[in-house]
Amino acid sequence: MYSKGYILRFAAIITIVCSVLLASAATLLKPRQQANIEHDIKMNILKAVKLINPNDKRDKMAMLKLFDEKITSIVVDTAGKVIPGLKAKDVNPEEEPDHLPIYLLKEGGKVIAYCIPIEGHGLWSTIKGYLALESDLNTVRGITFYSHGETPGLGGEISKEWFQENFVGKKILDEAGKLVSITIVKGKLRKNAKGKEHKVDGISGASLTGKGVTNFLGKNLERYNPYFSKLRNQAHPSEVIS
Repeated sequence: MYSKGYILRFAAIITIVCSVLLASAATLLKPRQQANIEHDIKMNILKAVKLINPNDKRDKMAMLKLFDEKITSIVVDTAGKVIPGLKAKDVNPEEEPDHLPIYLLKEGGKVIAYCIPIEGHGLWSTIKGYLALESDLNTVRGITFYSHGETPGLGGEISKEWFQENFVGKKILDEAGKLVSITIVKGKLRKNAKGKEHKVDGISGASLTGKGVTNFLGKNLERYNPYFSKLRNQAHPSEVIS
């Protein structure tokens, strides 16, 4: 029969050993986890600007090379001014919420797509993704939702290709050039729906997730609109201005 003291010492030793092992594992794996997060972010940016598709079979190194060759970045403030010397990787959104990263897809020295991070609340979780606009800064080139905790089979469908493709070609400005963003409707969009160029089909049984996405998409675009408005008002919007 073991004494109470022996049992307590044994339990304490086991607890300490397990704590040390868990802490060591977390510390050793952190660089790899961070690298995986950065890789996932780059892949979603490439998907949003349509340089790759979800079924692309190229290996990790080829993908990273493509990103480095095609994508650059700038950072702007909420007044629409470029912050000199900063790149997207330098921004910590939690510490610098007014520093807004923009990823640029360039070809032949011209910007052909602008990609911004989007984030906000759905029904159950914070949803993160990327939205890419064509050089006209009005037409959606692509969108991804890659991080969320929405209900599988319902709100979780926002991460599926079929849903994200609904956004391609939609417009974020009305005929007067005012930002109206994009609305996810409840159910299917009617063929004769007014303003259908600003709307996409909803997901059956996930109207609250759709409402959340609609709300935060508009808010995210509002934050970037001062800079995008400057670009739209210049003669060649495919040229970055400071």
